[in-house]
Amino acid sequence: MTEIQRRQLSDPEALKALAHPLRQRLLTHLQRYGPATSATLAAEFDEDRGATSYHLRQLSRFGFIEVDVDRSAGRRKFWRAIPLDLRLPSRAVNAEAEAAATEIDRQWQEHGERELAAFLANEDDFGPFGDAALSSIGGTTLTAAELAAFTEEYVALLTRWRREPDQAPDGARHITVIFHAFPTPRSSEAR
Repeated sequence: MTEIQRRQLSDPEALKALAHPLRQRLLTHLQRYGPATSATLAAEFDEDRGATSYHLRQLSRFGFIEVDVDRSAGRRKFWRAIPLDLRLPSRAVNAEAEAAATEIDRQWQEHGERELAAFLANEDDFGPFGDAALSSIGGTTLTAAELAAFTEEYVALLTRWRREPDQAPDGARHITVIFHAFPTPRSSEAR
Protein backbone atom coordinates (compact mmCIF):
# COMPACT_ATOMS: atom_id res chain seq x y z
CA MET A 1 0.00 0.00 0.00
CA THR A 2 1.38 3.41 -0.96
CA GLU A 3 1.73 5.88 1.89
CA ILE A 4 -0.30 9.05 1.44
CA GLN A 5 1.16 12.32 2.63
CA ARG A 6 -1.21 14.86 4.19
CA ARG A 7 -0.60 18.25 2.65
CA GLN A 8 -2.24 21.38 3.96
CA LEU A 9 -2.09 23.82 1.05
CA SER A 10 -1.03 27.17 2.43
CA ASP A 11 1.59 28.40 -0.05
CA PRO A 12 -0.16 31.00 -2.24
CA GLU A 13 2.01 30.07 -5.25
CA ALA A 14 1.16 26.37 -4.93
CA LEU A 15 -2.53 27.23 -4.59
CA LYS A 16 -2.40 29.39 -7.72
CA ALA A 17 -0.56 26.64 -9.60
CA LEU A 18 -3.19 24.06 -8.67
CA ALA A 19 -6.10 26.39 -9.48
CA HIS A 20 -5.36 26.24 -13.23
CA PRO A 21 -8.14 24.15 -14.88
CA LEU A 22 -5.84 22.17 -17.20
CA ARG A 23 -3.52 21.36 -14.31
CA GLN A 24 -6.52 20.06 -12.36
CA ARG A 25 -7.45 17.78 -15.28
CA LEU A 26 -3.85 16.58 -15.70
CA LEU A 27 -3.46 15.82 -12.00
CA THR A 28 -6.80 14.03 -11.83
CA HIS A 29 -5.92 11.91 -14.86
CA LEU A 30 -2.56 10.89 -13.35
CA GLN A 31 -4.22 10.08 -10.02
CA ARG A 32 -6.90 7.92 -11.60
CA TYR A 33 -5.13 6.22 -14.48
CA GLY A 34 -1.48 6.22 -13.50
CA PRO A 35 1.67 7.51 -15.20
CA ALA A 36 1.53 9.15 -18.62
CA THR A 37 3.70 11.24 -20.93
CA SER A 38 3.01 14.84 -21.91
CA ALA A 39 2.24 13.61 -25.45
CA THR A 40 -0.36 11.14 -24.18
CA LEU A 41 -1.96 13.78 -21.96
CA ALA A 42 -1.90 16.42 -24.71
CA ALA A 43 -3.78 14.03 -27.00
CA GLU A 44 -6.21 13.06 -24.22
CA PHE A 45 -7.17 16.67 -23.56
CA ASP A 46 -6.72 18.00 -27.10
CA GLU A 47 -4.06 20.44 -25.90
CA ASP A 48 -0.75 21.62 -27.29
CA ARG A 49 2.06 19.26 -26.26
CA GLY A 50 4.38 22.12 -25.28
CA ALA A 51 1.71 23.73 -23.11
CA THR A 52 0.90 20.37 -21.53
CA SER A 53 4.58 19.80 -20.77
CA TYR A 54 4.81 23.27 -19.18
CA HIS A 55 1.79 22.61 -16.96
CA LEU A 56 3.19 19.23 -15.90
CA ARG A 57 6.45 20.91 -14.91
CA GLN A 58 4.48 23.44 -12.84
CA LEU A 59 2.64 20.65 -11.04
CA SER A 60 6.00 19.02 -10.39
CA ARG A 61 7.56 22.27 -9.20
CA PHE A 62 4.96 22.48 -6.45
CA GLY A 63 5.18 18.81 -5.46
CA PHE A 64 1.91 17.45 -6.87
CA ILE A 65 3.51 15.13 -9.43
CA GLU A 66 6.95 13.75 -10.25
CA VAL A 67 8.81 12.02 -13.03
CA ASP A 68 8.35 8.26 -12.94
CA VAL A 69 12.03 7.38 -13.42
CA ASP A 70 11.35 3.65 -13.79
CA ARG A 71 9.18 4.21 -16.87
CA SER A 72 11.04 7.17 -18.37
CA ALA A 73 13.82 6.80 -20.92
CA GLY A 74 15.83 9.56 -22.58
CA ARG A 75 13.64 12.52 -23.45
CA ARG A 76 10.46 10.51 -22.97
CA LYS A 77 9.25 11.35 -19.47
CA PHE A 78 6.43 9.62 -17.72
CA TRP A 79 4.78 11.69 -15.00
CA ARG A 80 3.02 10.24 -12.00
CA ALA A 81 0.89 11.74 -9.25
CA ILE A 82 2.37 11.86 -5.78
CA PRO A 83 -0.13 10.23 -3.38
CA LEU A 84 -1.42 13.21 -1.40
CA ASP A 85 -4.27 14.01 0.94
CA LEU A 86 -4.70 17.59 -0.27
CA ARG A 87 -6.34 20.01 2.14
CA LEU A 88 -7.44 23.52 1.24
CA PRO A 89 -6.87 26.21 3.85
CA SER A 90 -9.87 27.30 5.89
CA ARG A 91 -8.39 30.78 5.94
CA ALA A 92 -5.81 31.78 3.37
CA VAL A 93 -2.83 34.01 4.12
CA ASN A 94 -3.88 36.69 1.63
CA ALA A 95 -6.61 37.58 -0.87
CA GLU A 96 -4.75 36.00 -3.79
CA ALA A 97 -4.37 32.68 -1.96
CA GLU A 98 -8.00 32.87 -0.85
CA ALA A 99 -9.15 33.36 -4.44
CA ALA A 100 -7.04 30.41 -5.62
CA ALA A 101 -8.35 28.14 -2.82
CA THR A 102 -11.92 29.16 -3.65
CA GLU A 103 -11.31 28.37 -7.33
CA ILE A 104 -9.84 24.94 -6.53
CA ASP A 105 -12.79 24.14 -4.27
CA ARG A 106 -15.22 25.27 -6.99
CA GLN A 107 -13.51 23.05 -9.57
CA TRP A 108 -13.51 20.05 -7.22
CA GLN A 109 -17.23 20.53 -6.46
CA GLU A 110 -18.21 20.99 -10.11
CA HIS A 111 -16.14 17.98 -11.18
CA GLY A 112 -17.77 15.77 -8.56
CA GLU A 113 -21.25 17.00 -9.44
CA ARG A 114 -20.67 16.36 -13.18
CA GLU A 115 -19.48 12.83 -12.50
CA LEU A 116 -22.39 12.11 -10.16
CA ALA A 117 -24.90 13.44 -12.70
CA ALA A 118 -23.31 11.37 -15.48
CA PHE A 119 -23.46 8.24 -13.31
CA LEU A 120 -27.09 8.82 -12.26
CA ALA A 121 -28.14 9.45 -15.87
CA ASN A 122 -26.66 6.11 -16.94
CA GLU A 123 -26.74 4.05 -13.76
CA ASP A 124 -27.96 0.89 -15.53
CA ASP A 125 -24.87 0.94 -17.78
CA PHE A 126 -22.56 0.29 -14.81
CA GLY A 127 -23.75 -3.26 -14.10
CA PRO A 128 -22.63 -4.56 -10.70
CA PHE A 129 -20.87 -1.25 -9.98
CA GLY A 130 -24.18 0.56 -10.35
CA ASP A 131 -25.77 -1.96 -7.99
CA ALA A 132 -22.99 -1.47 -5.43
CA ALA A 133 -22.98 2.35 -5.59
CA LEU A 134 -24.64 4.34 -2.84
CA SER A 135 -25.86 7.88 -2.48
CA SER A 136 -26.86 8.83 1.02
CA ILE A 137 -27.56 11.88 3.12
CA GLY A 138 -27.55 11.93 6.86
CA GLY A 139 -26.57 14.06 9.75
CA THR A 140 -25.67 14.17 13.38
CA THR A 141 -24.98 16.71 16.11
CA LEU A 142 -21.30 17.35 16.80
CA THR A 143 -18.97 19.86 18.36
CA ALA A 144 -16.34 21.48 16.14
CA ALA A 145 -13.69 19.16 17.62
CA GLU A 146 -15.88 16.12 16.96
CA LEU A 147 -16.46 17.26 13.38
CA ALA A 148 -12.69 17.51 12.90
CA ALA A 149 -12.25 14.00 14.33
CA PHE A 150 -15.10 12.66 12.17
CA THR A 151 -13.44 14.12 9.07
CA GLU A 152 -10.08 12.54 9.94
CA GLU A 153 -11.75 9.15 10.47
CA TYR A 154 -13.40 9.47 7.06
CA VAL A 155 -10.07 10.32 5.39
CA ALA A 156 -8.42 7.38 7.17
CA LEU A 157 -11.16 5.04 5.86
CA LEU A 158 -10.74 6.32 2.30
CA THR A 159 -6.95 6.05 2.61
CA ARG A 160 -7.25 2.45 3.80
CA TRP A 161 -9.08 1.56 0.57
CA ARG A 162 -6.85 3.62 -1.75
CA ARG A 163 -4.51 1.91 -4.22
CA GLU A 164 -2.45 2.95 -7.20
CA PRO A 165 -4.04 2.26 -10.60
CA ASP A 166 -1.38 -0.31 -11.49
CA GLN A 167 -2.04 -2.19 -8.22
CA ALA A 168 -5.76 -2.67 -8.88
CA PRO A 169 -7.04 -6.22 -9.39
CA ASP A 170 -8.72 -7.24 -12.64
CA GLY A 171 -12.23 -5.90 -12.86
CA ALA A 172 -11.54 -2.89 -10.65
CA ARG A 173 -12.36 0.63 -11.80
CA HIS A 174 -11.88 4.10 -10.40
CA ILE A 175 -14.57 5.07 -7.90
CA THR A 176 -15.45 8.70 -7.23
CA VAL A 177 -16.16 9.50 -3.59
CA ILE A 178 -17.69 12.86 -2.72
CA PHE A 179 -17.65 13.91 0.91
CA HIS A 180 -19.19 16.99 2.49
CA ALA A 181 -19.39 17.53 6.23
CA PHE A 182 -20.44 21.02 7.22
CA PRO A 183 -22.60 22.82 9.75
CA THR A 184 -26.18 22.71 8.55
CA PRO A 185 -27.38 26.23 7.77
CA ARG A 186 -30.56 27.25 9.53
CA SER A 187 -33.52 27.95 7.24
CA SER A 188 -32.78 31.68 7.24
CA GLU A 189 -29.08 31.09 6.43
CA ALA A 190 -29.79 28.78 3.50
CA ARG A 191 -31.74 31.34 1.45
